[in-house]
Amino acid sequence: MITLEQAKVGMADKVDQAVIDEFRRGSLLLDRLIFDNAVSPGTAGSTLTYGYVKLLKPATAKFRKLNEEYTANEATREKASADLKIFGGEFALDRVIINTSGAVDELDFQMQEKIKAAINLFHYTVINGNSTTNEDEFDGLAKLLKGSTTEFDDTYSKTVDKDVVAGKKYFTRTGEGTKESPYVYEKVDEPNKTNIATYYEVSYVDLSTSKAMDDNYNEFLDMMNDFIATMQGKPHMFLVNSKMATKMKGVARRAGYFSRQEDAFGRSVDMWDGIPIVDLEEYFDGETTKACVPIDEDGYTSIYAVQIAKDGFHGVSPTGNNVISTALPDLKQPGVIKKGDVEMVSAVVLKNTLKAGVFKNIKVQ
Repeated sequence: MITLEQAKVGMADKVDQAVIDEFRRGSLLLDRLIFDNAVSPGTAGSTLTYGYVKLLKPATAKFRKLNEEYTANEATREKASADLKIFGGEFALDRVIINTSGAVDELDFQMQEKIKAAINLFHYTVINGNSTTNEDEFDGLAKLLKGSTTEFDDTYSKTVDKDVVAGKKYFTRTGEGTKESPYVYEKVDEPNKTNIATYYEVSYVDLSTSKAMDDNYNEFLDMMNDFIATMQGKPHMFLVNSKMATKMKGVARRAGYFSRQEDAFGRSVDMWDGIPIVDLEEYFDGETTKACVPIDEDGYTSIYAVQIAKDGFHGVSPTGNNVISTALPDLKQPGVIKKGDVEMVSAVVLKNTLKAGVFKNIKVQ
């Protein structure tokens, strides 16, 4: 296992070292994430696959009476794998632009922007990645946690409302609730009073306004404690969007849970009961900007919690120190267009679903 800080030590190129620091400075998640740098190309040299064993259900222990046998109970695990993905970007500049840059170094500016873009893409994919729908992505936490016991507060119940409540989500239900025919809930786009008796609603907590926070922060505190209790051990960080980060800090101040700590670069990190609140910010896909931790059209979002460990949530990378690479243009070579690029080769895995979790259905707007 290796961190980006440790990977930097093994690099001879000062530029590569500086780029590693920029990734660490731009992302507390990347700064603290550990990588299993053990992946080599397959036999054909076309894939980078990381194989591991995923713990689905831990074993249990019980008391017994004299002359009484234990009831057999085994831990459940399965073989799993993750393909490393390659992502980053390239930029091209005319050598005249590079050589005549003034106070703003154009080459440095483009490099910084590519690093930011790579960080934001990594953040977005850590949450939303789905290799089934996009083979270029690695799987993110939304998929890795689907159906786990740490997918918190996704409870549906028959609504008791007599009329439609503005801003509230309603669902219809199909299925028999069996393994062969599980319940399927679909959101009602245009709920109406006539059919409200047939609707279901999902449990949620409202922090959308200052008044709602005053009214509901104790409920939110209890739910946060229940959420953390579903995990095996205390999480190392909460991964959220900017709105959720603001709400969490507001509740933490009301409850005396708020504190600050300096990171490796001397900057303040906001904490919830000693756990960093990490704003994953936004991702720009070339057309639209979207929160890395989504907020749906009704204003509901989630909190992801991770425990970074070799038997929990961690990154994977190629053998050696090759998680991040950089290429700068050689201005002494012929050609008027000079190219540079930044690239990262990585994925994330979750070896134990009790080492991460998601708290859903928090209304923030």
